Amino acid sequence: MYYYVLSEKLYFPPVEKADDEGLLCVGGDLKPERLLLAYRSGIFPWYNDDVPLWWCPDPRFVLFPHELKISKSMRPLLNGTKYEFRYNTSFREVITACKTTTRKDEAGTWINEDIIEAYCRLHQMGKAVSFECWENHVLIGGLYGVRTGNVFFGESMFSHKTNASKFAFIKAVQQLINEGVVLIDCQIHSSHLESLGAGFISRQDFIEILKSNIDN
Repeated sequence: MYYYVLSEKLYFPPVEKADDEGLLCVGGDLKPERLLLAYRSGIFPWYNDDVPLWWCPDPRFVLFPHELKISKSMRPLLNGTKYEFRYNTSFREVITACKTTTRKDEAGTWINEDIIEAYCRLHQMGKAVSFECWENHVLIGGLYGVRTGNVFFGESMFSHKTNASKFAFIKAVQQLINEGVVLIDCQIHSSHLESLGAGFISRQDFIEILKSNIDN
């Protein structure tokens, strides 16, 4: 299989060139301009052996915010005072926790120091944001991603206490609805997000939604 190898030129090949797993191209850098072009194009980065890999799978796993499912068991936690929701107060701590938190059935994480620094730069530009779950002034769960226009591109989440990431995600979706977001990109399937209402759409439909709802 032939893959595009990116140079310093700010460019991505057409997303239809991705292979069956969604891998589109390799190489390049994580400068803000390239990352933002990637998201506007429906592409996201993962790392492998310190080399950026750029993906655009078909189908795409997404959540339409108004299709969010909230279980009855979560409602007391959401309406109570045990957990506190905060928005964008500890971005570096959230992405670092996403890197270091051990997950069941996962050998490691694709987040490295280059990713952390790149997304912290996007955060300083107002493009990357975090949603956080706190308990007794301790960060116990959260997620981060990139917001452009009316689309939020979720990147990773973590949890140190039961339902902490689910609490942060539900609160995040509710806030994003209030801000006019029409689509949340979840990238690839997870049973956790499926239980919250996420599902698959075609890559073509995903790209069409981006075209009318993102910043240029």
